[in-house]
Amino acid sequence: MQALVVSVQAETGQAVTAGQTLVILEAMKMEHIVSAEQSGVVVRVLVEAEAMVSAGEPLVLLERAEHGETGEEAEEQVSLDEVRPDLAEVIERHAFGLDENRPDAVAKRRRTGQRTARENIADLIDDGSLVEYGALVIAAQRRRRSIEDLIERTPADGMVAGVARVNREAFGDARTQCVVMSYDYTVLAGTQGTMNHLKKDRMLEVAEQQGLPVVLFAEGGGGRPGDTDHAIVAGLDCRAFQYFAELSGQVPLVGVASGRCFAGNAALLGCCDVVIATRASNIGMGGPAMIEGGGLGVVTPEQIGPSEPQYRNGVIDILVDDDAQAVAAAKKYLSYFQGELAAWDCADQRLLRSAIPENRLRVYEVREVIELLADAGSVLELRGGFGAGMVTALARVEGKPIGIIANNPMHLGGAIDGEAADKASGFMKRCSTFGVPLVFLCDTPGFMVGPEAEETGLVKRAAKLFTTGAALEVPFCTVVLRKGYGLGAQSMAGGSFKAPVFTISWPTGEFGGMGLEGAVKLGMRKELAAVEDPKAREAMFQQMVDVMYERGKALNMAAHFEIDAVIDPVETRRWILSAIAGA
Repeated sequence: MQALVVSVQAETGQAVTAGQTLVILEAMKMEHIVSAEQSGVVVRVLVEAEAMVSAGEPLVLLERAEHGETGEEAEEQVSLDEVRPDLAEVIERHAFGLDENRPDAVAKRRRTGQRTARENIADLIDDGSLVEYGALVIAAQRRRRSIEDLIERTPADGMVAGVARVNREAFGDARTQCVVMSYDYTVLAGTQGTMNHLKKDRMLEVAEQQGLPVVLFAEGGGGRPGDTDHAIVAGLDCRAFQYFAELSGQVPLVGVASGRCFAGNAALLGCCDVVIATRASNIGMGGPAMIEGGGLGVVTPEQIGPSEPQYRNGVIDILVDDDAQAVAAAKKYLSYFQGELAAWDCADQRLLRSAIPENRLRVYEVREVIELLADAGSVLELRGGFGAGMVTALARVEGKPIGIIANNPMHLGGAIDGEAADKASGFMKRCSTFGVPLVFLCDTPGFMVGPEAEETGLVKRAAKLFTTGAALEVPFCTVVLRKGYGLGAQSMAGGSFKAPVFTISWPTGEFGGMGLEGAVKLGMRKELAAVEDPKAREAMFQQMVDVMYERGKALNMAAHFEIDAVIDPVETRRWILSAIAGA
């Protein structure tokens, strides 16, 4: 093989040190440095620039120096802090997207009481853990704007994205890596552009390949019509929504909405397992321009999908006051899928003995029972504004994650209506998918009945509790707090009291194929009708109810082994731990 002499940097009589460059050669379009192997003096230079030389051909003759410097002594010192021009250019380009260099954009966020995309991500992730993808991307608008303008005004094409760790201090490295993505509302109103679609697709591929949870800050105005660099007609062949939806059920998907979240941004938000939103948020499948363009009138952004109705209808799972609370909720939600906590505390469990009123007709707040039963500070309620008859929450017992589904006697006496059924079945599926054991707290007179209830499609919605319960792939158990009647009670136990790892009751438990009063009225109708005196009839009715209650009380159920045990409420956590030990 031959090489071209590019330059000769040695002269006859020159003193050289070990490692000093003597000749530079070019071969296979690459430059190669020929250095002095030892310190010495150049006796003769055998080549000149532009000459061709062959492998093994001598280039420079050296005479060893008797007292020359060693290679270590003469080696040129390189400054580790030196920034070469090529690196300086990269640093400068990155700087355009940093908050400290965008004071006007930051000021706009402050005026709305919001944080920037980078501030939210920094609060979410562990310090220094972000590996950012696509930071140098700019909007695909080169045909209508200068490169300089795009670099300055469209950093990252309005999406900050990368891989980072969340809650590493609590759970270590194994399960804390996450994909984080945030639309940047200060860049083209957080719209979905050509390049940030590509970034999003790339991050979703990483999430799928590595099985990583995804946290998406979804604020933005939907599709962007102003990109000009790629010829498109409608852009409906975009794969972003398909890719994101395919992750559902594979990894936890967390969506956060703050401010305006419309159209495509809202569609992605709705694909998430949990939607966290601030009270100032507006969420809708179309923004003002789309609504007006469709001939549906002129509206303001604030009129579209405000948070309160979106919380009531179940779109929003967790409603918070501001960005900081939203990030805190996201971190807490992720934690249940990251592992156990070593440190925990709980309330004095003796308080549970008085949590259920002695008066069997008296309502109580089941959320207080949940707070007492779970580790202190561990309860995260989901969809609290929807399906008032059911409470669904993630929590911990001795640091172990669990899902809790509880009837709410404050609403319809705990009867399960369509919304409550939807809420419970969806939560059951989520917990089963991600390996979180379930605890059912049963206090229900059964499914809500009547013409109005049936108009809501209750039959199909109620049946979903049975099909989902039968498909559970995690340990689950049922604790009857008070009422355990009919099909509704069975739905709170995976379809049968024999389906859970255990079905137990507190001393306040009462059971029957249907509500006691209803059972007496239906089963003893003729006998009651035969009593003419109203007072005597009422006395007879109450006597029959008392008999039914005695028959269906928890102790009698346990004696017939229709439930596994009646326990002191103090022992509930111990029973739960026994059920989830292998989870």
